[in-house]
Amino acid sequence: MSTATPLERGPASRWRIGRPRRVFSQVLLMQLAIATGVTTLATGLFLAPLGDQLDDQSMRRALAIAQTTSARPVLADQLRSTRPSPEGPIQAYAERIRRSTGAEYVVVMDRSGIRWSHTSPEQIGRRVSTDPSSALAGQEVMQIDVGTLGRTARGKVPLRDGNGRIVGAVSVGIAYESVHDRLLSAVPGLLAYAGGALAVGALAAYRVSRSLQRRTHDLAFSDISALLAEREAMLHAIREGVVALDGAGRVRLVNDEAQRLLGLDETAIGRPAAELLGPSRTAEVLAGRVTGDDLLTVAGGRVLVVNRMPTDDGGAVVTLRDRTELERLGRELDGTRGLIDALRAQDHEHANRMHTLLGLLELGLHEEAVEFITEAVGAHRATAEQVAERVRDPLLAALLVGKATVAAERGVSLRLSPGTLLPDRVVDPPGLVTVVGNLVDNALDAASGSAEPEVVVEIRADGRRAVLRVEDSGPGIPAEQRESIFTEGWSTKEPPAHGGQRGLGLALVRRLAQRQGGSVRAGVGAGGGAQFTVVLPEALTDRETAGR
Repeated sequence: MSTATPLERGPASRWRIGRPRRVFSQVLLMQLAIATGVTTLATGLFLAPLGDQLDDQSMRRALAIAQTTSARPVLADQLRSTRPSPEGPIQAYAERIRRSTGAEYVVVMDRSGIRWSHTSPEQIGRRVSTDPSSALAGQEVMQIDVGTLGRTARGKVPLRDGNGRIVGAVSVGIAYESVHDRLLSAVPGLLAYAGGALAVGALAAYRVSRSLQRRTHDLAFSDISALLAEREAMLHAIREGVVALDGAGRVRLVNDEAQRLLGLDETAIGRPAAELLGPSRTAEVLAGRVTGDDLLTVAGGRVLVVNRMPTDDGGAVVTLRDRTELERLGRELDGTRGLIDALRAQDHEHANRMHTLLGLLELGLHEEAVEFITEAVGAHRATAEQVAERVRDPLLAALLVGKATVAAERGVSLRLSPGTLLPDRVVDPPGLVTVVGNLVDNALDAASGSAEPEVVVEIRADGRRAVLRVEDSGPGIPAEQRESIFTEGWSTKEPPAHGGQRGLGLALVRRLAQRQGGSVRAGVGAGGGAQFTVVLPEALTDRETAGR
């Protein structure tokens, strides 16, 4: 299927003989055909009743002349007192009326239908050629009829004497040729109006087609159809989320990957993004209120890289990339580097201890050597045993033991509060590890450098609910910033070594807690430092709760 643009198509294809392919040509011809058809139809619909209207006008005019003629009182007396004659007074009066009104004829007849006047004098004294019974019966008649003078529009009225008795009738005819001439004379003017309307329609069609040509880049309908099909296939095949918004912020396109990343479905089309995503940094970025390249947001527990490109109609196209795994690997890299530093320090300390032990043995101080080894090994074992006894989940226990080692190397005391006790049947261990790891890392950073660096961790179960509290000896968090710290990208620290972005840990903690129906809040600890409390209502299973 060809998707060539006009620049790629040669002049031969552009001007070849046959059915036009360009949208401009097809739409222009279509609109011209419609305008011509509508103009022709309107003209025909106007002309169709025009002949009937002219016939009716002519018949009414003939009837009015007949009524005026019969209204002369002396006419009935002359009809009874004279004989029909070309030189009689009735003929003279009728001809005067005919000439003054332009009628084809004015015929006065008696009750027997004998003419007393006529345009042709030889017809006087003869019976009329059409039936006069209706007029002689007292009725006024309008009709198109054929008589001795051809097809005419006629009007017939009864002729009454002074006592109201019918003594005859008056028949007036108007030549039908004059009606036909009037109809033909109206056609040129009507066609002129129709031609003007057609010209205006053609001009409007041309302007619309030119505008459409610019908007469609002079592509053919088949090219546009192919581009749309390819766009749909591409949008749903790429592994990057794409969301298109209109000028009002409503979603007008969302591909499969964007639905997965944002938790949307087919019903999202046509709805405002702010309504679908709620108050969040992701919604702010989509709306354009937060600008920049490769902005990081958290949506549904996922770390996303978002870029927004405005469109000419006031809308925007937003691309989304899933960086959750990359962010996790970056954090693991930070942790690994910290662990390497800790191991390097331990190796140095271990060498010092080995040198000390060697010196004690060379000096023959065997008892002091045994006491030195017992003390060095027992401190780390006591920490591991304490964690394993109070935290039964293996993943979380291993995390705390590792964090305790890192804390010791940084000169920070990491300890569990006396109230810590967590069963070994956690609903989402990886999620809880993420929450605890982020909070402990932040606490270690805050406590480092304080007078008595210390981090206290408390994890306890309350029915099916798990309550986590992490407190440090750092400077604390100002009251006005205790909500801002949960915003993606908000941080007072320098960017990490792996090139990632700060300000995601606490935002991810809150999102994970909210996803489980829980909450997280920041406060002030007993020593004045920061205290974070996380409540997870459904963290433990019923079986585990019943078994405790």
